[in-house]
Amino acid sequence: MHATNTSASDLAWDGSPKHRRPPRFLRVAPGSPTRLLRTAQQGRCSDCGNHIEWYDRTAGHNPVPLHPHELPAAAVPPSQRWHIDSGIAHPSGDGSSWCRVRHRALCPATPTETSSSTIDALRRNLALTSRRLQDTGHFTPPPPPHPDPPTPDTAPQARPVVQFLCLRYLAPGPLEHIPCVAQTRARHRCPHPVLDPDALPGTWILAPLHPGHDLGQLPLAELWLALYDLTHLPYSEQLRWRAQRCTAHATAPEAADIARTTWEPFNPRTHHQHIQHHLPDTVLPPAPRGRR
Repeated sequence: MHATNTSASDLAWDGSPKHRRPPRFLRVAPGSPTRLLRTAQQGRCSDCGNHIEWYDRTAGHNPVPLHPHELPAAAVPPSQRWHIDSGIAHPSGDGSSWCRVRHRALCPATPTETSSSTIDALRRNLALTSRRLQDTGHFTPPPPPHPDPPTPDTAPQARPVVQFLCLRYLAPGPLEHIPCVAQTRARHRCPHPVLDPDALPGTWILAPLHPGHDLGQLPLAELWLALYDLTHLPYSEQLRWRAQRCTAHATAPEAADIARTTWEPFNPRTHHQHIQHHLPDTVLPPAPRGRR
C-alpha cells in the first residue's frame, strides 16, 4: 500500500476521496499451474452482453458470474445475496449493509422469480445497455432455440377386436387399413384393403369381455367389449377375413401370399390398452343384451 496526498479538490463533500477504485480481491487460482495471484475475471454475459465478474466458489463448484457492483443489502432478498471473502464468492450475506448479486437475477434476458424495486430498476438499466450494444454492433444476442420437431402421436393406434369363426382376434390396425396379403401379377403386394364397402358388412356389438360370464350379471360397462362381429356372415366370407384377403383375391388360389397375416388372438390381459367399452361413433350406445 502506498501513501497518497489528496488535496481539497480530490475529496468529496463528506471527506471521502473521489474516484476511489473498488478493492480488488486477489487469490491464487486453484487450477493454475503457477502460484501467481489472480483477481476476478471480467467478462460479458452471452445472453445480454452486460459486464459480469467471474468468481471462484468453494472447492467442487463452478465459478459464478456476479454483477460488478455492490447493491444495498436491504433491497436484495436474502436468498439472492452474495459476498466475497478473500476472493471466494459465498451465497449469503456477510452482515454488512452491502452485498453482491448473481448476474442471473439481474439479466434482462433471463426471467426471474424474485424481484424488488431496486432489482427491477437495475434490470431495466441493463436492458437499455443491452439494446445499445446491439444497436451499435458490439453485441449479437444468441439465436432463439429451435422449436422441437413435432413428435408423432404416441397414443396407441386404434386396433379393434374382430370376431369371426367363433374366435376373437386383435386387428393390426383400423378396419379400413387392414391390407390384403396377396401378391399381384406384377409381384407386388395388393394395395386393396380387406374391408370392402361392396361386401357384406360386419356389425359392431357389445359383448361380455369374458365370454364365460352371465349376461344378466354384468352391471359394469368395463366388463363389456366393443367388437366387430362377423359371425353372422357366410362361412366363406369369414374365411376371407381370416386369410386377410380382399374380395378380388378371395377366390384366386393361384395368387400367393406375399406377407403373413397379422391377426393376433385376443387376450384381455395383454391387449387391455386396446379394449373399448363403448360402441364407436355413438354418443349413447345401446344397452347390451341381458343388461338391465
